Amino acid sequence: MATMTETTPPGTEAPAFWDLDPHEHPPGASTMLGFWLYLMSDCLIFAMLFASWGVYGASYAGGPTPKELFDLKLVAVNTAMLLFSSITYGFAMIASDEKRKSAVLGWLAATGLFGAAFLAIELYEFSHLLHEGAGPQRSAFLSAFFTLVGTHGLHVTFGLIWLITLMVQVSRRGLEPANLRRLQCLSLFWHFLDVIWIGVFTFVYLLGVLR
Repeated sequence: MATMTETTPPGTEAPAFWDLDPHEHPPGASTMLGFWLYLMSDCLIFAMLFASWGVYGASYAGGPTPKELFDLKLVAVNTAMLLFSSITYGFAMIASDEKRKSAVLGWLAATGLFGAAFLAIELYEFSHLLHEGAGPQRSAFLSAFFTLVGTHGLHVTFGLIWLITLMVQVSRRGLEPANLRRLQCLSLFWHFLDVIWIGVFTFVYLLGVLR
């Protein structure tokens, strides 16, 4: 039971109470809250980038249009890579609940391979656009495109670095509580990037080609 100290300040009638006992703060108790706050800030960043695309997405400045530049088949394959990576990460989380360390590492490795394939296809698309003279300086449309898609690609890159680091930690220390929290945070981050990419695929690529 908490110990309460009662004092009566001069000129007042009601007593004031202070809890002097230390409170227990379990390790990692605020981790998920802090990570959710980070994701909310990331949502604001992507919201601004989508808003910029909405304003400048049709400003071609006499240059190439999305219909002329985008290869929807290639983008569909790229989207599948990221969707598959979310599925494999889901299997990794199931394996972590069952305390199967080797299965967790295997599914994380599969997630990393799908993520790396996604980045490789995206880099190929960027290099092809630059080779065609459709760089970010060509028009406001291309500036908004490279900024939005490139920012998402940077997030996937950092996610892969985090994934590899986490695999090393799990292989060395096992599925301890700290690593389980890290797996949960990376899960939120990875699925968040998946949702953002669905928005990119829909509003940037599909609607861009249909304009």
